[in-house]
Amino acid sequence: MRDWFLESRLPQRGQPLSPDDEEALGARACLEAAGLLEILPRHAATPLAALPALAAGLGIASLHVKDEAGRHGLGSFKALGGGHAVLRLVLEAAGRGLGGGALSDEPALRVVARGMTFACATDGNHGRSVAAAASFVGARAVVFLHEGVSAGREAAIAALGAETIRVSGTYDDSVAEASRRAGASGWIVVSDTAWSGYERIPRLVMQGYTVMVREALEALPEAPTHVFVQAGVGGLAASVAGHLVLALGPRRPAVVVVEPARAACLFASARAGRRVTIPPGEPTVMAMLECYEPSLVAWGVLACTADAFVTVGEEDAVGAMRLLARPQGGDPAIVAGESGGVGLAGLVRVARDGFVREALSLDTRARVLLFNTEGATDAARYEALVGMAPTAIG
Repeated sequence: MRDWFLESRLPQRGQPLSPDDEEALGARACLEAAGLLEILPRHAATPLAALPALAAGLGIASLHVKDEAGRHGLGSFKALGGGHAVLRLVLEAAGRGLGGGALSDEPALRVVARGMTFACATDGNHGRSVAAAASFVGARAVVFLHEGVSAGREAAIAALGAETIRVSGTYDDSVAEASRRAGASGWIVVSDTAWSGYERIPRLVMQGYTVMVREALEALPEAPTHVFVQAGVGGLAASVAGHLVLALGPRRPAVVVVEPARAACLFASARAGRRVTIPPGEPTVMAMLECYEPSLVAWGVLACTADAFVTVGEEDAVGAMRLLARPQGGDPAIVAGESGGVGLAGLVRVARDGFVREALSLDTRARVLLFNTEGATDAARYEALVGMAPTAIG
């Protein structure tokens, strides 16, 4: 089976986003999210790294990587999504608007938060985000982890004060169990995936992700012509694609969605022309992207806005980690976790495929933007894959 699919053949391609998606992913919503996230500890724009030597080797004009490894000290872009959703929900529970002031400075808001419990399922990074934000406002967090989540990632979540619960099966099984237990206990589910009847909170999570995209656009010398972005359930990819369409209009770049070949639910949905669930298979090293059912909201956005879907193999992902860790020609080194460098893996795959490269106009004028979505959130695992400790890179 080929490892690419050109989105232009989908019937939804080019249609306007829904009013709810426009509201969540547009410029105004992004500014609101950025303002709210400023109250979190260590909030600051993450760096944008230029890799001219790698760009030359790939035959493109420029390559920039938005490096989320230091986001809020949590090691992942996920800090934006879960953090934003938790803060918004606490403000709403207290009957306050977005201009209500910093939660840390208003005891009344923290009293409200102490009576709230936030639940989520995670591959590791989203759980840390929800746990950190809940701890900051004084709320309780319960995080559900499937059997593939490493002990190191569970320990990092527990260290933030969250209760962790193990669930047999896959990420999708942990999502179902979190929803069931939360419904029975009166907890608030903060999920980065959406299903019928549960759509607003995932949009709040996705709204938080747009802050990263805005930072990248402001830091780039020119708008990108291509963006390669990794996907699990699709929330990040949809946030990126949707915000770029709304912010740049006809100047928007081509968006290529990159997934693990072993867990390519969006790729399968694109081929089918509708959202589909795929059966679980062999685990992938790209643990943060191991999902088998697309988010309802994310698929709706990507079906209208994505330009192509590409799958990558296990060695592609590990190769991208090593390429970023050991750069050539004076490029800066970047610590990318197993899922963090998947956008680069997709770019390399397309650059080597003449047909897809030509179809996407990935030529010597191309300006490519990637997102390193996570650093070494499990240092031992990173060292085993890359061959050197993350602290030795830089």
